[in-house]
Amino acid sequence: MEQTVLSVQGMSCGHCVKAVEGALSELSGVKSVKVNLESATVEVEYDESKVSLETIKESIDDQGYDVA
Repeated sequence: MEQTVLSVQGMSCGHCVKAVEGALSELSGVKSVKVNLESATVEVEYDESKVSLETIKESIDDQGYDVA
């Protein structure tokens, strides 16, 4: 299992949290997602043999948020 913290811009409310958590939770290989609005970060634990970090970033981007 791999764990990473991504800086994500544009999240401001509970809907943003649900959108990001929901999108990432649907990806095969993602074990857990924790969004922190105050620090504008998303902590993701995932199986790198099933999903790439690039795919995770694209999924966040597809929700309309910018991954730094």
